[in-house]
Amino acid sequence: MKRRPCTQEFHPFRHPSQRCEPRRFGRLRRRLFWQIYLVVISSVVLVSMLAGAVFHFREQGAHLPLFPLLLMTALIVSLGAYPIAKRLTYRLEALKQGVEALGAGQLATRVAVQGCDEVAILATSFNQSAERIQALLASQRQLLANASHELRSPLARMQMSLAMLAEQQGLEQTVQVQTLRQDMQELNQLVEEILLASRLDTLEIPLEQKMVDVSALLAEECARLDLDCDAEALELVGEERLLRRLIRNLLENAIRHGGGQVDARLVSKPPAHVSLQVLDRGAGISLAAQAQIFEPFYRPAGYGEGQGGWGLGLSLVRQIALRHGGSVACSSRVGGGTAFEVLLPHQRRESA
Repeated sequence: MKRRPCTQEFHPFRHPSQRCEPRRFGRLRRRLFWQIYLVVISSVVLVSMLAGAVFHFREQGAHLPLFPLLLMTALIVSLGAYPIAKRLTYRLEALKQGVEALGAGQLATRVAVQGCDEVAILATSFNQSAERIQALLASQRQLLANASHELRSPLARMQMSLAMLAEQQGLEQTVQVQTLRQDMQELNQLVEEILLASRLDTLEIPLEQKMVDVSALLAEECARLDLDCDAEALELVGEERLLRRLIRNLLENAIRHGGGQVDARLVSKPPAHVSLQVLDRGAGISLAAQAQIFEPFYRPAGYGEGQGGWGLGLSLVRQIALRHGGSVACSSRVGGGTAFEVLLPHQRRESA
């Protein structure tokens, strides 16, 4: 009978394992069947030969122990079956590691395509999906970055026009002008936060690795906001600008929602972490909201437009902490209020 040709359209940029895929979906099954079949047949033949040899020698009066022969047979069968299991499982293990790496945010992860069976087709599909996800996220980040950059120019022109108009008309101290300036400042800060969030999402961009005096950063930010702090002299490896933003966002969030009483602490936490704590005596955050408060633009139920939400500030805190190998948590304080704690790896400066 004449073999029916593959009718799938040829694509020059398609991976070879993608061509004529419907004909390859039985290769792994058939290969495993024949390999297992050969192992079973070989085992039966071997057991038959050993049993025949045992009965033959026993008829001649010789005594041969049966258990060592059975043990040797099981060993031979295991040696024959092990390569079959190893060939299948090591490719599945590599695919599993690729899926976990992609889920962890390593968008450049790809797996090797080996063979022409179902596992190879699955690996090819994974690589295609990972490439599409990477392209879509890169396009989204680029769109956010471009839009944020484009917003900066009209914002700067609006601020300059407002300043000139207020000076010419003698309106600098009016409530309307002060409100407009505050709104423009918040919009400009939002643009900067969107740009920073886009950069932190891009794991391919490495962070600076320098020794940073975190206690000095905390003292400077507390002095700027007229707050007291209790800080040990601690240093860690990271990017100073991002760590300063982390501290600033936590302090400004506590002032905005904390009811005026804000405490900041920096202590060493065994075995090898730095603990940054920002405590307030505000209305507190419910347990349901604590699990979502680090999401971008999260607004708790019952909060109106006038009360506002948390914007990108706490979301950036979490992103910065994660990029430095740390974590952030939110909890309720005894007696009312909220406690934010950031844990970062502590690396001591080596003595000369």
